[in-house]
Amino acid sequence: MNRILKSYFYWTYPRGNFHYDVMVTLILLFIFVTPHLWNYGDKPSVLQFPKHPMSVTSDGRRGMIITLQAGDVNVAPGDPDQTVRKVLRVALEPLAGDSVFVERWELSRDANGNPQEWKVWAHR
Repeated sequence: MNRILKSYFYWTYPRGNFHYDVMVTLILLFIFVTPHLWNYGDKPSVLQFPKHPMSVTSDGRRGMIITLQAGDVNVAPGDPDQTVRKVLRVALEPLAGDSVFVERWELSRDANGNPQEWKVWAHR
């Protein structure tokens, strides 16, 4: 038994041999089964793109200014800054990735006082 395990470890069996096929099968099982059983720290992107396009410009430093339509952000009037920051961050993820940091924001309104667009200063 010890000799068989040592042979598996050092991969000494010739191709086409039963033990060679077992080793290849174990490697393939590891590759295709472990992502379903083990959290490797990556997460698949489930992107929900906004209804309207976003515009991105540089802020002149290391960040960016992203303009979103107000309808793409679900924020109620009077929500605390922490909630607004979180909602804006989620809205920016499809464009800027999940490591985006929202520094500040402005909400512009039309002549009737209705929300029109968000201007968000962010960086990665």
